[in-house]
Amino acid sequence: MREQTNTPSSAPGAGPHSGMGSPLAGIAAIGSTLAAFSCCWPILPFLLGAGFAGVSAFLSAARPYLLGASVLFIAYGFYQASRAKKCQRRPSVVGSVLLWLSTVFVVMAIFFPQLIANFAANLLAR
Repeated sequence: MREQTNTPSSAPGAGPHSGMGSPLAGIAAIGSTLAAFSCCWPILPFLLGAGFAGVSAFLSAARPYLLGASVLFIAYGFYQASRAKKCQRRPSVVGSVLLWLSTVFVVMAIFFPQLIANFAANLLAR
């Protein structure tokens, strides 16, 4: 009987086409693409601005639905907290604080949206 030995060329995953270099090839492809577009990088802020404007338009149209979903999720959170108390299980302090903070934030977003927008603008301007 002939004894089998694993040589580097017959080992699984070895050889020139083993697939070990495919992550490196992907990274190299991304790097070369970024290098090819390096002349256009000054345009990038304008493209990001246009993208943010599109997202802003979508989110302003979806605002009532998102606020409605927020109210439903907060109501569900309070339901879960009261259910835990009925089962004589004490809700966590962190969970209760987060639930009340999110409630305050959503109420402010519903009734005082400009206040939150001004706060965010001042925070980003620093």
